[in-house]
Amino acid sequence: MNKEITTIATNAELEAFFAAAPSTGDGRLIFGLDATASREATWDMAAEIQAGMFKATGASLNIMLVYYRGDECKASPWIASSRRLADMMRKIKCLAGATQIGRVLDKARGEKISALVFVGDAVEEEPEELYKKARHLRAPVFMFQEGDDELAEEVFRKIAKITKGKYAKFEPGAAATLAKLLKAVAAFAVGDTKALDAPDIKLLTDRGTKK
Repeated sequence: MNKEITTIATNAELEAFFAAAPSTGDGRLIFGLDATASREATWDMAAEIQAGMFKATGASLNIMLVYYRGDECKASPWIASSRRLADMMRKIKCLAGATQIGRVLDKARGEKISALVFVGDAVEEEPEELYKKARHLRAPVFMFQEGDDELAEEVFRKIAKITKGKYAKFEPGAAATLAKLLKAVAAFAVGDTKALDAPDIKLLTDRGTKK
């Protein structure tokens, strides 16, 4: 594994990096990621493929990275550069801990956004509390599940339904599928309302939301 990707930065170093990140885009998308220990491979994969979100929208996208690991949940400033986002992600190491999806939803509630996309594989919180938080959101949530955890599927589907977003599932390590989904949501976030209607995207999300 690339040693640079797994280098852990101190909170002070991360805060300094966040403060230096410029923001110039138009669309505003929160990119929520589970950074607990089980997610390390997918975190590394996401760090490599996130540039596709920017390429799908030209220079008109702002992304805020919100992630949790251990007992912390952190948010970056708004970033309009795929290079800076990738650099930031490479400074963060996944750490063991419980899921904190509720804190990601809380952060989304406090921001004016076009969409929230969340990538994870588990739920260890009280589902009803997550649904309550989801009902306060004014933007659609796109819940992308890695793997086959049944509780995660149930909760992810319902959050997507409550917020009029979409649910989709991808197999562990399926970089091409995740990249395709992220590009579609990024395009949606900057105003391309038909981005999610592409046949290949509808096949993935329709399969996920019909339950």
